[in-house]
Amino acid sequence: MHSCTVGGDAMNLYTCAIDLKNDAKALVFAKAVDDWMSHLRGIGAIEDWRLLRRKLNLSSGAHRDFLLEIEVKDMTQLDTAFRALGAHDDTVEGLYRTVHELIAVADTGLYRPFPDPERAERMALI
Repeated sequence: MHSCTVGGDAMNLYTCAIDLKNDAKALVFAKAVDDWMSHLRGIGAIEDWRLLRRKLNLSSGAHRDFLLEIEVKDMTQLDTAFRALGAHDDTVEGLYRTVHELIAVADTGLYRPFPDPERAERMALI
């Protein structure tokens, strides 16, 4: 598996494992995510994203129905995304709320490429 890159730089990956509420429609959710992520990408708060759905109901109990992967260059860019939500802008709040109201459960995580250059340099010095 290759690490996510943009312009040769390794990307950090913010993941959201999601189950929708029982009455939520998957296509409505996908459209809401597209609107929200496109907005974040448009203001430079994220680099890219993709939404995946479990196939053939094949998964262990720990896996959710949807997986949202969001690529960010660094923690500064991720902070920009969080600050966009906290800005109390009506458009932003509407986009976020439309997604959030469809979600029953969301588990998040932040991953980095490994080994990263900093760690590789330290390891080389030992």
